[in-house]
Amino acid sequence: MTATLDLWPIGNCQVSALVDRAGRFVWGCVPRVDGEPVFSSLLDAAPRAGEGARGFWEIDLEDCAATEQSYLRNTPILVTKHTDRQGNAIEVIDFCPRFHRSGRAYRPVAFARIVRPIQGSPRIRIRLRPARDWGAEDAPTTRGSNHIRYLLADMTLRLTTTAPVGWVEDERLFRVERPLHFFLGPDESFTDDLRVALETMLDRTAQEWREWVRSLATPLEWQEAVIRAAITLKLCQHEETGAIVAALTTSIPEHANSQRNWDYRYCWIRDAYYTVQALNRLGALDVLETYLEYLRNIVDNARGGHIQPLYGVGGEARLEERVAEGLTGYRGMGPVRVGNQAYEQVQHDAYGQIVLSSTQSFFDQRLLRMGGVPDFEALETVGERAWEVYDKPDAGLWELRTKSHIHTYSAAMCWAACDRLANAAAALGLGERSQFWQDRADRIRERIEGAAWREDSKRLSATFGGDDLDASIIQLLDLRFLPPDDARFRGTLVAVEEGLRRGSYMLRYATEDDFGLPETAFNVCTFWLIEALHATGRVDDARQLFEEMLARRTPPGLLSEDIDPQSGELWGNYPQTYSLVGLINCAVLLSKPWSSIR
Repeated sequence: MTATLDLWPIGNCQVSALVDRAGRFVWGCVPRVDGEPVFSSLLDAAPRAGEGARGFWEIDLEDCAATEQSYLRNTPILVTKHTDRQGNAIEVIDFCPRFHRSGRAYRPVAFARIVRPIQGSPRIRIRLRPARDWGAEDAPTTRGSNHIRYLLADMTLRLTTTAPVGWVEDERLFRVERPLHFFLGPDESFTDDLRVALETMLDRTAQEWREWVRSLATPLEWQEAVIRAAITLKLCQHEETGAIVAALTTSIPEHANSQRNWDYRYCWIRDAYYTVQALNRLGALDVLETYLEYLRNIVDNARGGHIQPLYGVGGEARLEERVAEGLTGYRGMGPVRVGNQAYEQVQHDAYGQIVLSSTQSFFDQRLLRMGGVPDFEALETVGERAWEVYDKPDAGLWELRTKSHIHTYSAAMCWAACDRLANAAAALGLGERSQFWQDRADRIRERIEGAAWREDSKRLSATFGGDDLDASIIQLLDLRFLPPDDARFRGTLVAVEEGLRRGSYMLRYATEDDFGLPETAFNVCTFWLIEALHATGRVDDARQLFEEMLARRTPPGLLSEDIDPQSGELWGNYPQTYSLVGLINCAVLLSKPWSSIR
């Protein structure tokens, strides 16, 4: 079966897995999202279940004729129904336990599966083949009376099950006559009744997620799409530290054979800012609060110096990039990269995003911990860096590896850092500091308006003194750098739409970079366009474009990073936080108000 991005994420904010349309676990890392994949077959072109195939977990119904999948309402708990040609059927429930007990969060490095016969006399074969050394070899095993241990490089996983262990180990076909329970988790004896324990975990996990969803302030329209996007964004947070990863995968190409295969399982300051911004609009303050803890530690460790564009989920600074030779890549399109050398880049927009993420803490009375003067003083060191570098060249938000310019977007983010510090100081009653930062913001604004403006074409350029088109320039609207009725913004929007729009989709840019000309559109840029269309009065156009983007989602209701403008096929890492952020923001913006039905 050809790999696709029709993948259903499950997870518990510690580990996650992607389940394909056949109900197979094809991607999942331990002991956390940026760890080594125990399920890696998404990036392996070996034939399904054939000789040498590894890195997957499938529950294969003999002579299967149809498979249906759906989530339990308002949860990331997946239900897959398999029916064979004779009408025999099973139901498989997949989840990662997550709930509170004994005053603490319970989110183990564990994957749970429950198999229930629902019709006739179905026969199944269990194939659990964990990989180690990045897909290079099978995990050695040992066996007990009710368990199998899989010896990975850095940890051991134990499968405890009510199914016949020998039949699981031998991958033998057998009839399902009662519910079967599987718990792949820590190498510890399972002392409780496995059946009772997993059914209880299932109920409590569902309740936990439904309570979280219940707290969201969703728009009236497109609620199901927004809720699914919000749940998935939550899955992209490593709750232990608060870090938010850009995606759950590595090395899904931006388009076929592009070599644009990057590892997105890390916390980009930029992507995390957009994620908390979107979830804030839904009232999911828990994500903001835990992310701010992570961010404060990043700022403290920088000691007023350079802040990287990305870090590991534990705050690790070094993310050296290498190629995993044991995997051939998505549809055989390698390389598979581990780590991301962009951690060495200079990207000045990060300073603005740190301040923008933090500003709410000085105003929001709902927070358990509001920002105080010490927090403001720590942020001032970030503002100082923004002031020092705003008109210096950087790699920009698209992380160009061999080029640097003074990017208008980066400069505007540095302006936002100073502008929002002025707001925070005012909220704290620090009048002198408020004026200090406002003066700096005004000086940066004046420089941007002079250096980025193209008088001949009546628009802003993506670089100082240049003539570049880049979708990020329309983010000046979201930053409140320019209002929607400003002639300079409208002229810029016209130029960007004419130069970068391809049918219903938007490119990031249309010039050659390190890998040639981009071939796919960048999904979040299309959502930025939708926001700009709405703000400038083209409401019907905005709604139509939004509906088209909704139609491009995978069956689970999600989006990856990129889309082919010709075929509509999704490419790039998945699920992509940027894209889901755009979906949420546009739904909130475009929806009819709740007052329209009350």
